[in-house]
Amino acid sequence: MINKALCLDPSDNVGVALTDLSVGEIFELNGYKGNIISDVAAKHKFALKDFSVGEDILMYGTIVGETTKNIQLGEAITLANIKHKIRDFKELGAVYEWNKPNVEHLENKTFLGYQRADGQVGTANYWLVLPMVFCENTNVKLLQDAFEKALGFAVQNPYENEVRNLVAAYQNEKFTESLSEPAISTGSKVFENIDGIRFLTHEGGCGGTRGDSDTLCALLAGYINHPNVAGATILSLGCQHAQVSILQDRLDKIQKGAKKPLVICEQQTEGTTEHLIKKAIRETFQGLVEANKFTRTPSPISKLVIGLECGGSDGFSGISANPTLGRISDLVVASGGSAILSEFPELCGAEQPIIDRCSSEEVSEKFIRLMDAYAKAAENVGSGFDMNPSPGNIKDGLLTDAIKSCGAAKKGGSAPVADVLDYTEYLKTPGLNLLCTPGNDVESTTGLAGSGANIILFSTGLGTPTGNPVCPVIKVATNDKLTSRMPDIIDFNTGGIISGEETIETCGERLLDLIIEVASGRIKTKAEEKKNFDFIPWKRGVSL
Repeated sequence: MINKALCLDPSDNVGVALTDLSVGEIFELNGYKGNIISDVAAKHKFALKDFSVGEDILMYGTIVGETTKNIQLGEAITLANIKHKIRDFKELGAVYEWNKPNVEHLENKTFLGYQRADGQVGTANYWLVLPMVFCENTNVKLLQDAFEKALGFAVQNPYENEVRNLVAAYQNEKFTESLSEPAISTGSKVFENIDGIRFLTHEGGCGGTRGDSDTLCALLAGYINHPNVAGATILSLGCQHAQVSILQDRLDKIQKGAKKPLVICEQQTEGTTEHLIKKAIRETFQGLVEANKFTRTPSPISKLVIGLECGGSDGFSGISANPTLGRISDLVVASGGSAILSEFPELCGAEQPIIDRCSSEEVSEKFIRLMDAYAKAAENVGSGFDMNPSPGNIKDGLLTDAIKSCGAAKKGGSAPVADVLDYTEYLKTPGLNLLCTPGNDVESTTGLAGSGANIILFSTGLGTPTGNPVCPVIKVATNDKLTSRMPDIIDFNTGGIISGEETIETCGERLLDLIIEVASGRIKTKAEEKKNFDFIPWKRGVSL
């Protein structure tokens, strides 16, 4: 029999509908028994007891809201009868003891990666082309068009003929060719061991604050230092705030061992655009020849750095996909690898359980300091973490930020928190790390890659095409309906957990197998196939 509802923790006083519940249906959960007295849509919550105004709503074993009206046993929980509330949190208390998962079966498991001189291992081998300032975006695109077509990385737009058909009809001519297949390469690949050239553009580097440009330089340094990057071409105008010297200083602080090759071209020094582009092409091609000498070799699980992200979340995220990501995080960390959990606005309400897991007072104090500063910055502009849930989140059962956050925190599994990283800080401590980023999907994934994640796991309940230029992004669905509706963007489905056909553990093992295939270059993610190479630097303003 398929379960129609569940309770997430023995202390919870609301249930979660796994399927649509109609008036009159009987439920028995967590010692509570009663009838549904108002229709409850799948993913939404209902009362397991009678509530008076001002009582706490408990999910995941913690406070996620407060009643604003009396609520009866079996009544649907909505924004009309609850509001956001979180429990108070304090500094680190007792030492956390972690019950590690058994990873003996993973001791000999490897992926085929690119081993770098600094000890990092890439899951891909890219050359990076980036601008120091938005003035160079057009020149980056000129280089992209030239290199991708000549080196066999360009793809034919599958929708071009759709437009041609419309043009032909408008001109009273006949054009009936159809191209509905996925995008295909328009040429043969020249460099066998290079997975692509990635071209970044952005709107920063000048015109904002010096802090913004310094942060941008630190982020770009993280991308150049990324294990999936063999070298980089840097286009500079010359007069902008984001100077190449600042970038090089940031790079010097995080690089270990041999420095990666850099091609630096400054337009105000070179003169004409033609001189700039021709120099960039000539020297970049030489760099590609060297980068092609890297080959994939077997590498242990301990060399994986898993970025943990969610977007387009729903009421099942904290039940299926996010706990599965948490299982992966625990398996990789227990094997000596690393995981990075981002999105600080989506840890609001989950602070104390995270603080309890911090490896030291220093780590917990840094987490609290960054969370407090972020929350105050939001409040100073008339916003707040409580405004984080999007209309789509709310429609699909994530009514308060605390409900959303406690489910989002499940991506971090149960491992101790080894370190806390501010935005653009590069990973330095193996284990589970927290990274201060916004909840904004692209700003957050941009930050994860900039801090060294070589695979990103992205859970979604509503669907999103988000990807990253230098780091494979595996999209993990929370439910079967999403997987069926948007199969072109979903890589993995955890819907079997909702139906009861699978467990978090079995889903985790299947997902780890997929990670190995992607990290070895044998399977491309849907985001990579569609060239969803999203890159948006965070300006440290308020972005939830």
